[in-house]
Amino acid sequence: MRIRLIFLVLTVVGCTQTTDQLADVLEPLIVAKSTFGSSIDFNALPNYANQSKPAYLIKDNVGGNGIIDKQATLGRILFYDKNLSFDNNISCASCHRQAFAFGDTAIQSLGVSNGKTVRHSMRLINARFANERKFFWDERANSLEAQTTIPIQDHLEMGFSGQSGRGNMTTLLAKLQAIPYYPELFTWAYGDNRVTETRMQSALAQFIRSIQSFDAKYDVGRAQTPNDQAPFPNFTAIENQGKALFLTPPVFNANSERIGGGFGCQGCHQAPEFDIDPNSRNNGIIGVIGGSSFDVNVTRAPSLRDLTNPSGELNSTLMHTGAIRGLNAMLGHYNDINVLARNTNLDPRLRPNNIGQKLRMTASEITAVVQFLRTLSGKNVYEDKKWSDPFVLN
Repeated sequence: MRIRLIFLVLTVVGCTQTTDQLADVLEPLIVAKSTFGSSIDFNALPNYANQSKPAYLIKDNVGGNGIIDKQATLGRILFYDKNLSFDNNISCASCHRQAFAFGDTAIQSLGVSNGKTVRHSMRLINARFANERKFFWDERANSLEAQTTIPIQDHLEMGFSGQSGRGNMTTLLAKLQAIPYYPELFTWAYGDNRVTETRMQSALAQFIRSIQSFDAKYDVGRAQTPNDQAPFPNFTAIENQGKALFLTPPVFNANSERIGGGFGCQGCHQAPEFDIDPNSRNNGIIGVIGGSSFDVNVTRAPSLRDLTNPSGELNSTLMHTGAIRGLNAMLGHYNDINVLARNTNLDPRLRPNNIGQKLRMTASEITAVVQFLRTLSGKNVYEDKKWSDPFVLN
């Protein structure tokens, strides 16, 4: 009987059909389409794999996990599914919200059983387009794939820690395997219904890497010029001034006081991606949230793109402590770096002559750089439904 059924299926789909097409016939997405049918068109998937990007982008850390529309779609569902938490109340998207450039307005994001994150949640914009391939503020994950399931296993965040009577990753995998839409989706995306951590990591990383933002005022100007240093024709005079200050290294005297040049932000946050230089060390913020101890191991930062929303307002407070609440305050931090003896990891670029830099920013210079930073924000990343919550049905 089984042989006759397979023969009939082959007759229907034709011998020239691909493995994926055959799998679609053998494993129709009955439950998945019933669950997500009004938010995901499984017959016409969004374009995750072949999105356009500016010609001037030179970085791409997709590595060996190339984006495939089916797998990124599965990643989207996993990203928003609260079943990935111990108490079914927290998803990845709880701490990384589309409305805030996939960051969080809370200084500490809420986890399971009222637990809270130890550090401020990092925005996920343009994670694909960076030289830095390590993740978390302290770079403890060597890849985005590795990063994706660490919060799931954190006792405070998503709770599958294996501690205090809670289940572990094996428990979660069995839980997802028993949810009817996941065996269907994993078969559709990977060829069989096995829910594994490696597949989860791959799908989540593909979805996150698909989240890109290149429709900013900056991008309009950069497309019209040969390089970042040239004045952008669509910028105001103040925005071009801010760009020059951002890109140009400072000139210091023997006391580390700026006597010429710009602010040198480009040294750590490289245009046109505005990601963090992998060789960056601590930026002088060594506090911890809610404690009196200190942390000098924070060396990573998100892209500076979409620091603000389309209205020019900050998407969230800044730094791993969330302690800086405005762009002016952020520049104020870098304006006068205090070298603390206990900060054994301070970036050398912030202490020329082994003295904390004093940029001597003027009010008009600060205004110019703030205006420039606001040109790095687009609109599409906040609105595109392919990155939205598939559990919210249209």
